[in-house]
Amino acid sequence: MHGFGCRKKALREFFDSADGRQSRASWLVVRSVQSSPRSPLVTVSTLKIRTTPNPSLVLNARRWTEILTRYRGQSDLRSTVEIAITFVPLATLWVLAWAALHFGYWWLSLVLAIPAAGFLVRLFMIQHDCGHGSFFCHRLANDWVGRVIGVLTLTPYDFWRRTHAIHHATSGHLERRGIGDVDTLTVREYLSRSFWGRLCYRAYRNPLIMFGFGPAYLFILQYRLPVGLLFNGWQPWLSTMATNIAIAAVVAVLIWFIGVWPFVLVHLPIILLAGSVGVWLFYVQHQFEGTFWAHEDGWSFQEAALHGSSHYDLPGILRWFTANIGVHHVHHLCSRIPSYRLPQVLSEHPELRRVSRLTLLQSFQCVRLALWDESRQRLVSFREIDRRRAHDRDIGASL
Repeated sequence: MHGFGCRKKALREFFDSADGRQSRASWLVVRSVQSSPRSPLVTVSTLKIRTTPNPSLVLNARRWTEILTRYRGQSDLRSTVEIAITFVPLATLWVLAWAALHFGYWWLSLVLAIPAAGFLVRLFMIQHDCGHGSFFCHRLANDWVGRVIGVLTLTPYDFWRRTHAIHHATSGHLERRGIGDVDTLTVREYLSRSFWGRLCYRAYRNPLIMFGFGPAYLFILQYRLPVGLLFNGWQPWLSTMATNIAIAAVVAVLIWFIGVWPFVLVHLPIILLAGSVGVWLFYVQHQFEGTFWAHEDGWSFQEAALHGSSHYDLPGILRWFTANIGVHHVHHLCSRIPSYRLPQVLSEHPELRRVSRLTLLQSFQCVRLALWDESRQRLVSFREIDRRRAHDRDIGASL
């Protein structure tokens, strides 16, 4: 009876902790040890149970795609209001930051850069909706609003839209990595690299690079060329070059009015902070422990969308500034849902709240995760792999 009690308790703890996150069938092995002070014999009992997805959650991820299509309706009036309540405060804060700097209050200018960066992030999220054709009813409105916003976010809209579409179509696919995503190696790939190869990947994954220098390089330098689509025709080049010309014109006008250094001191902190926040959001949307990666024969768009994208459950004010992008699993299932309708989805389908849920505090633990462990079907840290290698030097061959 004692052994059965141990198994029962372990099973209860397992299913309680799952909280609806188990989407793919897996094996649960529970072992209990029975011993008696009156006998030297020790009995080990093993119970192997095949766990299956919670049907109320998964409904076969394909079915969720059908359910969510009814939330795709846009409102041009609502979208226009969303732009107004984002751009006007951003412009106001920018002018106030310049005025503070002009009158010698440089510290106040830096303080104002924080909320200004928040509004710039929100503006990028509106551009993101435009790229999916989900913000306005007509494609022309989506595209031209997206292009104009792209000048402010330093992001060539048409080029970005194309790479982002590739990201949605290939998310979680191990054979189709490399465009529009965070570079992720499997444990086997990492261990097969040379010393310098592993060192470079560790540097890339270092938080200072990933969320500090990386965003600055991405938005200020890399987006000035259609990197990734250099040889895919003239359209990526037209998008990046047209955006560059427009950015240069806006910068020239502002410098003509306020001067070079005031412009740099006001705008650069806003761009750097907003870029770091943007990259962080994209990172935690797919780089969490229980995310989804699979090879061709085990990959499906719906499974990757529902289980390879997180529900980043942020506090209300942060949800507003990030335009509900944290409801990312729903977004990947049906990218034509406007950002302002995503909370309605969770309200009417509360079972989706528990799928791949990450709180703000939990998300900070994702920083250490860097490698996809195919044997354990989860992201792991460098430290964990180093610890396992210390006990088994041939770990790479066993994966």
